[in-house]
Amino acid sequence: MNALTRRIVVGTAVVSISFTMAACGKAGDDKKNDGGGSKDKSIGLLLPDSVTPRYEKFDRPLIEKKIKELCPDCSVQYANAAGDAAKQAQQVATMITKGVKVLILDPQDAVGIQSSVQAAVDKGIKVVAYDRLAQGPVSAYVSYDNEKVGELQGESLLKALGPKATPTAKIVMIDGDPADPNAAAFKAGAHKALDTKVKVAYEQTGLWKADVAAQKMSAAITQLGKKNIVGVYSANDTMAGGIATSMKGNGINLPLTGQDAALDGVQRIIAGTQTSTIYKPGGPETAPAAEIAVDLLNGKDFKSLATASSKSGSGENVPSVLLAPISVTIDNLKDTVLKDQAYTVAQVCTSEFADACKAAGIQ
Repeated sequence: MNALTRRIVVGTAVVSISFTMAACGKAGDDKKNDGGGSKDKSIGLLLPDSVTPRYEKFDRPLIEKKIKELCPDCSVQYANAAGDAAKQAQQVATMITKGVKVLILDPQDAVGIQSSVQAAVDKGIKVVAYDRLAQGPVSAYVSYDNEKVGELQGESLLKALGPKATPTAKIVMIDGDPADPNAAAFKAGAHKALDTKVKVAYEQTGLWKADVAAQKMSAAITQLGKKNIVGVYSANDTMAGGIATSMKGNGINLPLTGQDAALDGVQRIIAGTQTSTIYKPGGPETAPAAEIAVDLLNGKDFKSLATASSKSGSGENVPSVLLAPISVTIDNLKDTVLKDQAYTVAQVCTSEFADACKAAGIQ
């Protein structure tokens, strides 16, 4: 397997209120949340997978809530691709058939979805690329500064390594899915921070999957020897979970990065089996996506929101909102994720983590 021109102050205030919402429906469902809205004010929302917890827990309910605040008579058509690019292409076709006017799209495969984006635009539908920049004629793009995400991950790993960070010290890199353009940006940012400071001795994709990442980590340990590895870069928390399991099975516990501030990632940070994660508050990203979608629906100019520009893989220069991510370690966990109420202390400090929470001053 993603704050803020930086609107982080306002964004975290929004997210502290909004994160209490719970997502409804099952991943992969193609559901209508119309609240009596009319077909002429229909907005589609397509998210890529249900493996990454943020999409169903945060992104979907926050986007739907913001759209309803801005446009009470709008309807929201929702579907989750459940990690299947072909399924998402069919979902775009379904959205076209349903007559949505604007489509918020987080592509499972940013390259493969191009023909679907073109088909939607040919029918007069405006497309907002969300979190990942889909190829094709999209109208706007909302995401975090993804290369900065990778830089922060790399920097946090170096900080955790301390004096062990030397040009000959070997680290393992487990990158995201190549079909996700964000994965390339994370990787580029991480290399920017890590290259020349440490030696990337093993690098593979984990496809955003815990089991794949665990297999790759085990292969790295076999190839390099567990005593010769000083740290691990994982592009997100889902994969970090698999990597942590692999390391535990091999009797080692090394500095380990992550991303998304997933609940289990936060718990590993408290327990000391993961060093850091990247926190991307939902409010600052979901709010402008919803605002731009409603502006496009109503024929209004959204350029005051999208003040940056991004070039897609298909060559389009896309007006963009690029937000600033936050690196989270045990030192600032209370002042970021917990302060914003992304999770309650009760959710984080279950019986398994009660002692570690107490030791960290989280109660």
